[in-house]
Amino acid sequence: MKRVTPFLIAGVALAVAGCTADAKQGNDGHRSDIPKAKVVGKPVNCLPLQTIRESQVRDDWTIDFRTSGGQWYRNTLPNRCFSLGFERAFSYSTSLTQLCNVDIITVLVNNGGPGPINRGACGLGEFTPVELEK
Repeated sequence: MKRVTPFLIAGVALAVAGCTADAKQGNDGHRSDIPKAKVVGKPVNCLPLQTIRESQVRDDWTIDFRTSGGQWYRNTLPNRCFSLGFERAFSYSTSLTQLCNVDIITVLVNNGGPGPINRGACGLGEFTPVELEK
């Protein structure tokens, strides 16, 4: 047991160092290449479904929605939505004619099989009107 202890301590030290290195790299689900956004209005709680033309998942925290007329809305999720930035696909279900900040999205995994797999569910935030920098 005495010979195992130094190896065990070294292994734990390496594991802790690896976690610290990841934290320094910003492994928090935020991507550094998200287009900057200039806020151009007050946030709204909902977007009418018939006006949503496109959504772009930016990372685990951010989805940009383009509406008819070319207006972009940035939705910064209140909590990290794990795998959203990697999968870049989600679904939602609402009984209303709007997508709102109280709605839940489901991360979808397309594994090449008979259909997508649900990966987890996350709440939306407010929809902030923005101009995206190119």
